[in-house]
Amino acid sequence: MTTFAPLRRLALFDRVRYLATRLDWLLLLGVGALTVFGLRIVDIATRDDITGDANFFSFRQLIYVAIGVATMAIAMAVDLERFAKRPWTLWGALLGAVTIVLLVGTAARGSRRWIDFGIFQFQPSEIGKIAMVIILAGLVTERRGEIGNAGFSLLLAGVTALPALIVFLQPDFGTSLVYFAILGGILFIAGVPWKHFAIAGGVMAAVALLVLWVLPAVGAPILRDYQVSRLTSFLDSSRDPSSTSYQVNQSRIAIGHGGAFGQGVDGATQVGNDLLPEHHTDFIFASLAEIYGFVGAGALLLVFGLVLWRALRIVTRASTQFDQLVAGGITAMLAFEVFVNIGMNVTIMPITGIPLPFMSYGGSHTLTNLIAVGILLRIHRRSNAGIH
Repeated sequence: MTTFAPLRRLALFDRVRYLATRLDWLLLLGVGALTVFGLRIVDIATRDDITGDANFFSFRQLIYVAIGVATMAIAMAVDLERFAKRPWTLWGALLGAVTIVLLVGTAARGSRRWIDFGIFQFQPSEIGKIAMVIILAGLVTERRGEIGNAGFSLLLAGVTALPALIVFLQPDFGTSLVYFAILGGILFIAGVPWKHFAIAGGVMAAVALLVLWVLPAVGAPILRDYQVSRLTSFLDSSRDPSSTSYQVNQSRIAIGHGGAFGQGVDGATQVGNDLLPEHHTDFIFASLAEIYGFVGAGALLLVFGLVLWRALRIVTRASTQFDQLVAGGITAMLAFEVFVNIGMNVTIMPITGIPLPFMSYGGSHTLTNLIAVGILLRIHRRSNAGIH
């Protein structure tokens, strides 16, 4: 029985009503509020960024959102199981897409993450997050009898690690971390033993020590100096306030300047005077906090809480294991991005370049997040319709 089988017997009005009653309106309301709020902050923060074109960024972000809403609607109708039945084919396509970026991608600020199509730039690693969710969910569903087997957990880790490594080499450390967050979410939902997570955590801690301190100390660094500085500057923001710690300090100043109720559009000097770097992308939360203060930032966190609660609810009520795994992977992705982005804005997390979902400026991640919401809405509708 397919998702739309009952609809063929209904008139147009009844079809619309049928679909409307099976949407998660609270999830849509939360995502809509975040998206509109994001458009507002992008508009305020970038008015003076492009001389003679105050709406340069806000207009483009509005287009991205419009396309994202259309793709969200398409995602609600796509049969993901067709892709999940060929996880290795999808994995090969993902590897090919992120590898092509290294060869012919457009370079900007020392990174090669985008493919330039003239009228827009596309970042395959962003859409790759959705692909990774489907690949891992498909493999777990296909080989559910091996769940709990250490070899199978290692296989899934390897499937995740190879595209994540290629993305890391672009370099895009933040997105590669998101791939592993998706893996963690899916393994947790699948019921993998806790000892596997403990071992993985130990390995990750050892790798971090090796990459950040041991190898640089012996003259064999893997990361570039600026990457190491970005990852460690939050530990001591006074170490080099004019260079590596500049973003951390300016973010802290902006949030502190916002106070309880914010400084408003005209009083937000960190944002208005371009003292806060990346004020419409990585540090859009700090921009919001300076303009609207603790109250505005708190309201934003409540809305994110609403979205994540509805996503978790969809996980628990999914009608099939595959749907549950997909919803779990998407929820882990969104939760990780929210936590890390806001964490680096309030200087309790390293700067990894992870954008804030539904808020930060950018086409590829806006499309990815709205497609993810469309998939969640589809899973919710299937569970309400009793489809197995």
